[in-house]
Amino acid sequence: MQALYGWLIANSDIKDVEKFYRADRNPKNYDVEYFIHLLHSIPANLAEIDAHITSCVDRPFKELDPIELTILRIATYEFQYSFDVPFKVVIHQAVDLAQMFGSEDSYKFINSVLDKMAHIMRPNEIQPVLEACN
Repeated sequence: MQALYGWLIANSDIKDVEKFYRADRNPKNYDVEYFIHLLHSIPANLAEIDAHITSCVDRPFKELDPIELTILRIATYEFQYSFDVPFKVVIHQAVDLAQMFGSEDSYKFINSVLDKMAHIMRPNEIQPVLEACN
């Protein structure tokens, strides 16, 4: 999240961002392969990711906080391409990031947007959960 946020704010080349974060972080503390995958795949699919986000937010895209936008981009990418990650895990991780790095109520906004998005992007995964609740 921090690397993608830095890329967004600094408008740097993604390869430079990768080089900086890989040099600055202990590879034993994170999944390097997944980090590199997300770091390169999200910018490569940015138009599609941002279109999904735009359709689920209740404010103009340009008014999104950069931290919230970065978290939403990661979660949207995982909804769209990482079917091995359950939708509940995607939402939980995004909410945790928002609580850690976002403003006071960011997590509520993230949770609301991703709940709506999960119903659109992962309906087959959500339906059994909804049926179990009834």
